[in-house]
Amino acid sequence: LKQNGGNGQFADITFEIGPRNNNEIGLEFINKIKGGVIPSEFIPSVEKGFREAMENGALNGYPLESMKITLLDGSTHSEDSGAYDFEIAARDGFRAIAKQCKPKLLEPIMQVEIQSTEEYTGAVTADINKRRGIITSIDERSGRKIFTAEVPLASTFGYISDLRTLTSGRASISMKLSHYALVPDFIANTLIT
Repeated sequence: LKQNGGNGQFADITFEIGPRNNNEIGLEFINKIKGGVIPSEFIPSVEKGFREAMENGALNGYPLESMKITLLDGSTHSEDSGAYDFEIAARDGFRAIAKQCKPKLLEPIMQVEIQSTEEYTGAVTADINKRRGIITSIDERSGRKIFTAEVPLASTFGYISDLRTLTSGRASISMKLSHYALVPDFIANTLIT
């Protein structure tokens, strides 16, 4: 991508964008520039531009969790190239190409523990299913049923009061973040513009 804004601004980069191979979080930046076609002092600016672009990802501005950028080639102008020009070229290059990479939306999944009495097992189970939740275990402790489930955060709003109503106040709930998972397409399609 070339960044050319008139007098004093010129940056040209060629890069490859894709997923990381190691499933780690963040940017994996690989510099394959040879022969100084982009001076080494400008390379950190290219990386910085891509890092900043990740903060406002391709899907509705949500941050991008991870990606790999391989900087392959580029060029400079002896008088009109500066570090900031390369930062802008990286950001603009990301914006121009990122949606074509088919990024996927992730959502936070909560680990939910519900303690209730036996008589409300059916109601609690049905409510977890209604919230796109997955029950991972049902145990018994001191005469109470303990449900452990994974429920998308988006489905937990109002959960405490709903659960009290369902169980006539005879249940308790605790939640903590478990992990992030792909948003199902039928929901993602309504969120992504």
